[in-house]
Amino acid sequence: MSKYYLYQDEKKCISCRSCEVQCKVNKGLDPGPRPNQIVVVGPVQAGSRPQATSIFMPCFHCEEPWCVPACPTGAVQKRPKDGIVFIVQELCVGCKSCIMACPWGAPQWDARKGKAVKCDYCMDRIDAGLKPACVTACPTGCLLFGPAERMPDVKRVRHVHQITAVG
Repeated sequence: MSKYYLYQDEKKCISCRSCEVQCKVNKGLDPGPRPNQIVVVGPVQAGSRPQATSIFMPCFHCEEPWCVPACPTGAVQKRPKDGIVFIVQELCVGCKSCIMACPWGAPQWDARKGKAVKCDYCMDRIDAGLKPACVTACPTGCLLFGPAERMPDVKRVRHVHQITAVG
């Protein structure tokens, strides 16, 4: 798992998709690929009324990411210093192996470029001391970013990701 964690307080999320839009703007993407996305679960009956939950789904930057060894050109890499998984666009040949390998659907197809793209926590922004674009765009402050040990519920989430992302 990455040294960083992107946490969502689901109770604060209003499904405005500002995070998705700002990600696309920051990465120069067309409407198709969604490196991070809001997935609405529900509605389900909660007592006497329907209720839906919005789940933020970026890349989980797995401890042992399946997308990295699946890439035949070495375009999908994991940074040793912080565990961020990213794609070197110049090395990507558009074979979609990383897309097929990821059980979470994190790598996405960019038809305009003929290459895969994915959430990389805006590592260019992190390296400049900034937060990811999705976090800065969130109007309700439901997205938090920082060292994993400082995030709420990270022990619970880390355990779930280790179980599901490795095996």
